[in-house]
Amino acid sequence: MKSLFQKLSFVAAGLALATSTHAADITVKGSDTLVVLAQKWAEVYMGQHADVKIQVTGGGSGVGFAALQNQTTDIADASRPIKPAEKAACIKAFNKVPTEYKVAVDGLSVYVNDANPVKELTLTNLHGIFTGAIKNWKEVGGKDAPITVYSRENSSGTYEFFKEHVLNKDDFAASAQTMPGTALLLQSISKDKNGIGYGGAAYGSGARAIGVKKDAASPAVEPTETTVLNQTYPIWRYLYNYVNPALDKDAVHAYLTWIRSAAGQKVVKEVGYYALPADLQTK
Repeated sequence: MKSLFQKLSFVAAGLALATSTHAADITVKGSDTLVVLAQKWAEVYMGQHADVKIQVTGGGSGVGFAALQNQTTDIADASRPIKPAEKAACIKAFNKVPTEYKVAVDGLSVYVNDANPVKELTLTNLHGIFTGAIKNWKEVGGKDAPITVYSRENSSGTYEFFKEHVLNKDDFAASAQTMPGTALLLQSISKDKNGIGYGGAAYGSGARAIGVKKDAASPAVEPTETTVLNQTYPIWRYLYNYVNPALDKDAVHAYLTWIRSAAGQKVVKEVGYYALPADLQTK
């Protein structure tokens, strides 16, 4: 008969084995722009680290920041920088400013239906179209047809970035059709020959990205790796991870470091976004 010590040792070993199946659970929540990339990162990383389980959900950058404040997520995905009010809420919640990590580069693309003859638009054109001042494609060199504007919900970081950097903080047209995600927005445009919308560069399927001109005298620039990284494409941005500094250790820290490494940035390019400049990557 085994001694009590042997029995206890056996039970302890069994418990250790059971808990090591998922030694670390990491939750990620936020940007819908980032969600496909975040899911791919998680898939690749978990394939290499059997003891780590990563759960990824979207909902929008604002939703991610709210979860960070409420301490219901480890990592908040965002397609825009954190707002001062969100930062203040985090400080109130856990007495620290969230740590910000740039994790990828994106060319925020403007999409039209493949059948649309318009190949380029100026930033002024885009402002007019998305605020409702320009209502017909013939006003910007297209066919005589009403423009259907597709936008994102106001919890989206992409919505806020576009509103700030393209609409100069003016309101979207009241007629704009709000889509809960970029994939659905592009799906709608692919079925609507008069549609126009915006979204991340990795969501080009089903619609066509047009060239964007800073002004009438400037050349049209399409969102490519070269034009986004050299910042000649006028609507480029970083994508971000935010984390409570108290949680930025052990498995969470290792994962965030891997995301910004050559291995993690390889996944960025595979998904369709653009890798961080070398000086922002981890070694």
